[in-house]
Amino acid sequence: MYLDEIVRAQKRGEAKGITSICSAHPWVLKAAVWNAQQVSEVSETSETLLLESTCNQVNQFGGYTGMTPSDVVRYVQGIAEENQFPFENIILGGDHLGPNVWQNEPEESAMRKAEVMMRDYLQAGFVKIHLDCSMQLAGDPDGALELALSASRAARLAKGAEASHVEGFELPRYVIGTEVPVPGGAWEHEEGVRVTKVQDVQQTIEVTREAFYREGLQSAWERVIAIVVQPGVEFGDDFVLEYQPEAARDLSLFIEDQPMVYEAHSTDYQTRDALRNLVRDQFAILKVGPALTFAFREAVFALAMMEDEMISKDNRSNLADVVDDVMLQHPEHWQKYYHGTPEQQAFARKFSLSDRIRYYWQDLQIQSSLQRLMSNLRDRTSPLSLVSQYFPQQYEKIRHHVIENAPDALLLDKITSVLENYSN
Repeated sequence: MYLDEIVRAQKRGEAKGITSICSAHPWVLKAAVWNAQQVSEVSETSETLLLESTCNQVNQFGGYTGMTPSDVVRYVQGIAEENQFPFENIILGGDHLGPNVWQNEPEESAMRKAEVMMRDYLQAGFVKIHLDCSMQLAGDPDGALELALSASRAARLAKGAEASHVEGFELPRYVIGTEVPVPGGAWEHEEGVRVTKVQDVQQTIEVTREAFYREGLQSAWERVIAIVVQPGVEFGDDFVLEYQPEAARDLSLFIEDQPMVYEAHSTDYQTRDALRNLVRDQFAILKVGPALTFAFREAVFALAMMEDEMISKDNRSNLADVVDDVMLQHPEHWQKYYHGTPEQQAFARKFSLSDRIRYYWQDLQIQSSLQRLMSNLRDRTSPLSLVSQYFPQQYEKIRHHVIENAPDALLLDKITSVLENYSN
């Protein structure tokens, strides 16, 4: 199992890691598989790809993507086949699997739904499981959730996962840890974040291990490969906090003697050097998601600007306007993230690093507009001068015959340019 190899390599002192692509966006998944295939061909190695879905993206009720775990598996299998990439080289993971989606319900109701979701993930073939029960549920005492309660709930879900394992699939590998950044980025501008203290990591490991043992999950505990901590990286609407190795030095030293590595969330928008340093310091699993959909948004907006120059007004997709209209009609996914004047909020809806647009691409109006945009540009060759204006990096690749002068190629390459930072 490749995840086990990463842990063993780190314990030998090798800076080995893996990128966790945490997105269910179709174009992101296409780009990830396409990029993995290209890397395999160039390096003449068998590239391993880790794709993860979060509980709010994908669950038994469809999540905001409309997909169940089995839907994701079928979709990824199709993409792998299209790209001639071995499906067995793809590890599927579930992120933040727990009662997060049902926080407004009492414990028993929320946990039962979380157990069903866990079962569906395992039976669909998902292997890497992040147990996250850090959130308060209806009826919980006010204040921070006690670690013992969070660990007990996580162990309950792990027990259900073990019982749901299907013969022929890999046994689940678990990620623990409740000190996770806010999924999708911070809500407020931050000048710094609190790096997790070593004593808190140690306590989390000990308390969670005890909870596993109480449930008779000793063998499952041996498959806990990582713990989520805060290494000091974060991003939000208009800021990025870059990794500072010296601030996480104690964390890095502590994990050397543990049979697991760290998983770093919110590594979006980190520099290539920062990502290398994270892996060197045993933050071996690097999660990225919004930066990839941000790149997708950049690309489709650039294509829409090219469309404005090439297509008559009556036949344009008007994609940016359609997206904003839908976001205004359904503000629940961006309101608590974007603040300020109406003008500032309008800017953030389009250009924020938090990329709350990613929650809206499945909307039928937006899908129709996007399809019209792509159809308009597929019907004609884009002038190189426009490609140079809106896709300067991809323009050079077209000139050197690395990619085609086609909207699909421009889109895919824009997304994979983010993944390249994680590959080197």
